[in-house]
Amino acid sequence: MMLDGRSAVVVGGGIGGLAAALALRRTGWAVTVLERAPQIREVGAGLTIMENGLSCLNQLGVGERIRQMSVLQPPAIRRWDGQWLVRATGAAAVRVGTVGMHRAELHRILLEALPSEVVRTDATVVGVADGTVRYADSGGEGEIVADLVVAADGIRSTVRNLLWPEVPAPSYGGSTVWRAVTAEPWTGSDVLGFSWGPGMEFGMGPMVDGRAYWYLAVNAPPGTRHDDQLAAVRALVGDWHDPIPELLAATDPEAIRPDDIYQLATHPASFVRGKVVLLGDAAHAMLPTLGQGAGQAMEDAVVLAAELARTTSITDALAAYDRARRPRARRIANLARLSGAMGQRLTNGALVGLRNAAYRALPPAMTIGTLGVVTNWRAPVLAARG
Repeated sequence: MMLDGRSAVVVGGGIGGLAAALALRRTGWAVTVLERAPQIREVGAGLTIMENGLSCLNQLGVGERIRQMSVLQPPAIRRWDGQWLVRATGAAAVRVGTVGMHRAELHRILLEALPSEVVRTDATVVGVADGTVRYADSGGEGEIVADLVVAADGIRSTVRNLLWPEVPAPSYGGSTVWRAVTAEPWTGSDVLGFSWGPGMEFGMGPMVDGRAYWYLAVNAPPGTRHDDQLAAVRALVGDWHDPIPELLAATDPEAIRPDDIYQLATHPASFVRGKVVLLGDAAHAMLPTLGQGAGQAMEDAVVLAAELARTTSITDALAAYDRARRPRARRIANLARLSGAMGQRLTNGALVGLRNAAYRALPPAMTIGTLGVVTNWRAPVLAARG
């Protein structure tokens, strides 16, 4: 049942955009998603979803499916030589609830939960004026008039650039990351957590199809690329602890994706402008050091739909969304920067030693407990307004 005939256009068909479309539809809205790519698909490798993100997926109606297609990822940190700094086991590992899966699998599950006619591909947004969205596709130009426009078009958001020109361009986060998935199911030793070396972090995890994903983040100038990506990775971490060398050997060199990490160092003063609202990376792109990019986008989506379901006033609902999401997103982004500064980006030998000693000395429950500000958040219940 559609709620009072209200309609929304979601710009962007990534995880945040699809989550927003699904959340709005579950609360009674008619939704159209405009995606500029000719085919809607998510690239990348593995990602982790913490309890805050899982609670959003529950409200979107796909939580059980996600759990079936993911693997529990207990928190674990090592030094480059394999010495454990933190390792959650038993009940502590289960309590944190973090799961790992392929990013494309999460994207596929969200997409399949939507009717096929909701998503229009090959549709590039060229103009937004309050509730009117103009787009270009292979057939020319089109226009949609809606009660709400959700800008979920990523860190280099077209909508944000058009309507929030005062927001500074994304800034380089100081790191390049290589990501990949093994070519075949993994039969080696456990792939678990991440490992630190000076200015580097290697992370890995299992996937439900038996393969393993990995990433390597390194302090580097923007645009750092190599003719042989796998050789470059091996030169950096090829002598790290098992099973890192074996993982690299099991990876197709053509599957390795290098990316520079950018962030919105300055968030918009408001995520709302008239009938247009920013969501996900378009609003608050943050460093990936807490693994919260997808999680925060899904939080945005569920909170937006919940606020719109509570009142007939779209203006009041968007104001409530802005009050709820901006402080939370700013706090998580700041924590991500701090986590990176004390983790992957740390190079000073004395500080690295102090950090490692502190992690070894503290009980895992305490170090893992510091994630509570992220993971303890729970999604509001989604229901159409009666």
